Amino acid sequence: MVDEHSPVLVGVAQLTQRDPDPQEASGPLDMLVQVAREAADDAGAGDPALSAIDTVGVVQVAGWQPQNGPRLLAEALEAKPAREIETATGGEMPITLVNHVAKLIADGEARVALVAGANNLETRRRMHKARVKPDWPRGGSGEPSLFGENKLGSSQREMAYGLTMPVDVYPVFESALRGRRGLDIETHRRRVGALMKRFSEVAAGNPYAWFPVARSAEEITTPTPQNRMIAFPYTKYMNAVLQTDQAAAVLMMSAGAARSLGVPEQKWVYWWGGAHGQEEAWFPSERPDFAECPSLRETVARTLAGAGVAIEEIDHIDLYSCFPAAVEMACDMIGLDEDDPRGLTVTGGLPYAGGPGNNYTLHSLATMVGRLRARPGSRGLVTGNGWYLTKHSACAASTAPPEPRASRPAPPPKATHRDPKPPAEEVHGRGTVEAYTVQYDREGAPTRGIVLGRSDDGRRFLANTPDDRELLESFAAVEDVGRQGRLSAVDGHQVFDPA
Repeated sequence: MVDEHSPVLVGVAQLTQRDPDPQEASGPLDMLVQVAREAADDAGAGDPALSAIDTVGVVQVAGWQPQNGPRLLAEALEAKPAREIETATGGEMPITLVNHVAKLIADGEARVALVAGANNLETRRRMHKARVKPDWPRGGSGEPSLFGENKLGSSQREMAYGLTMPVDVYPVFESALRGRRGLDIETHRRRVGALMKRFSEVAAGNPYAWFPVARSAEEITTPTPQNRMIAFPYTKYMNAVLQTDQAAAVLMMSAGAARSLGVPEQKWVYWWGGAHGQEEAWFPSERPDFAECPSLRETVARTLAGAGVAIEEIDHIDLYSCFPAAVEMACDMIGLDEDDPRGLTVTGGLPYAGGPGNNYTLHSLATMVGRLRARPGSRGLVTGNGWYLTKHSACAASTAPPEPRASRPAPPPKATHRDPKPPAEEVHGRGTVEAYTVQYDREGAPTRGIVLGRSDDGRRFLANTPDDRELLESFAAVEDVGRQGRLSAVDGHQVFDPA
């Protein structure tokens, strides 16, 4: 007999608003209400389930800052929850929140919970272009509980050197992974292309994907006017697409509540376990090793240990996939082959299915629920990632009830981390490249080289290359991990000259 406090995911819904007219497009609250109602209908419980909601969690919606978004959503659903939650920034937050809600349910502190999120950046872009101001609700009485911590992902120093956005930082990790694997640039390009080709093929079969198009490896990796270089080695087709209009919702209940509300058991997907963590070095330039993420490894290991399964026993996998490096790093840390026959995504990933602000993993979880229902008894794993491989989350689920907790192995001990240190303020002499990238403008011309490395005396440095087009083109044409050069400071700004 299943314990009445067992957390179950009973209803899911997704929404993709294509080609939105800025005068008529649904705003975030409208989309949240729609997916919430559809999740309740998916559960077969309808309005009675919405009325019974005692916990509402909203994933932070980029560009929408009402006083209390969860309250606005609850009022639109005619629910009166005792608990209203809004997450902080982070692609890992939906799964972290789902794990938190599952534990509230398991502890008897919640019975019916809704977790929802939306993204309307494409509508906002079109509104800006048409000079239309969004008329989105800004109220909601009271204040929701903030779940997580809002903190910038880059330090002021990193931003001064160009490490400002994910499109700047993930290529740096990519170069370190390529160097660790000992691959030449062309071999690496083909390998990444093959990886992302498989993701695009999954997106082509996903009705909610923003770009449901299967692309070849060559199409993904070859720069063209439609697929320009963003930052070496990434073309546009390797970058998460944030300009989307998408929403997703998950309705969770205790097994007892699901029974009392008449949710058919074939709709139940049991939460088996989850975990979250963050790297000891928050800022990317302070990572002891750009080709490792110890906390990512630990987060997945703790999730699997809590669920009582090994990675080999998982049937469906969705790895957070904002950029190829995020997938490759997860494979290395978890112990997966990049061509694992199970596949590494159920949605198609952020570059193709869409990277809706902070909310991608709610879409991956909703899709995972469908996969699990289609294969009763199978098991799924979903992972999340915030900022720059900085924060991590994971959860495991199945249509089968989990094994009794007493039989589950203890989580593995935490790994020993090295003390993170920021790059030295000023370094002179010689240095060696650990990781790097070259940024490009919209016309495909290289504009800036960014280098992270070690000086001959062992200090970490962060630098730009000289602003010379011929040098930058050369810097992106040959392998520079392990390359030595001269370090100097110009007006307090560190420069690495690979001469």
